[in-house]
Amino acid sequence: MYSRERRLKRLLQAVLGGCALVLVLAGLGHAEVKLSKSGICHPPQSPSYGRTTSFKPFPTLDGCLQAGGRLPKNCPDCGSSEPVTAKVPAGAAGLAYNRAAFGDWADSDGDCQNTRAEMLASLSTGTVLYSGNRECRVVRGRWLDPYSGRIFVNAADVDVDHLVPLKWAWSRGAHDWSSAKRKKFANDPVNLFVVDATENRSKGAKGPAQWLPSNKGYHCEYITRFIRVAKTYGLDLSRDITRFNSIRADVCS
Repeated sequence: MYSRERRLKRLLQAVLGGCALVLVLAGLGHAEVKLSKSGICHPPQSPSYGRTTSFKPFPTLDGCLQAGGRLPKNCPDCGSSEPVTAKVPAGAAGLAYNRAAFGDWADSDGDCQNTRAEMLASLSTGTVLYSGNRECRVVRGRWLDPYSGRIFVNAADVDVDHLVPLKWAWSRGAHDWSSAKRKKFANDPVNLFVVDATENRSKGAKGPAQWLPSNKGYHCEYITRFIRVAKTYGLDLSRDITRFNSIRADVCS
C-alpha cells in the first residue's frame, strides 16, 4: 500500500510539473508588442525591444499596427508575430503569414496622414481634432461603430479594421499576389471600417463562418460586403462560399 501511495504521489508531481512547464512556455509565447512614443511597434524580434521602456502594450502586432503604429525599419523579421523559421521566397504558396507583406498604412498623397488617419477623418460624423499643427494624427472625432452599434469619440478606443482580414485573405490567395496588390488591398477604403478596438480583437482573423459582429442589425450587410470584397480581389472562396451563402440567407431574411 505504501509503495502504491508513493507511485501515485510521484505521478501527481510529474503531472503538476508538466502543467507548470506548459504555463511557462505559454507565457513565453505571448510576449507583448510595445508601441513606443515615436509610434513604432516593437515585437520581441525587434533589436530595440529591450531598450523600449516607455510604451503602450498590445497583445498582437496587428493590434499595434491597427492603432496607428508602424514597423521598425531595422527589423526585417518584425512583420510577423509568429516565430521566425526558414526563409521562403516571397509569393510561395507555403509561406507562413507575414503582416509586413502588406506594408504599413500608406500615405499615398504625401500629406503626412496615413490611411488610418484619413479613414478616421472621413468617417467621423463630428469635428475632428488632431495632434500637432501638421494634422498628421487624429485624436478625437465621432464614430459610429457598425460592429457594436456604439459611438466613440476617442481615436485610441477604435481600430480601422480590415473587413476581410489580411491573414484570412493570405490563406486564400493573397500570399501569391504582387506587393503592389497586397498594399492596395490593405489600404482600400472599401475594406476598411472604424470599429470598437475590443470588438475587433474578438474578431481577429476570423471569417463570417466563425465570427459576426455583436450588432445583429449589421449581420446582413457585414457578410454581403465581405463576400463582395473577397470576390473583387479574386480570393479563393471555394471552401467558404456554401457556408457563407447559408449564413447570408439566414441573416438577410
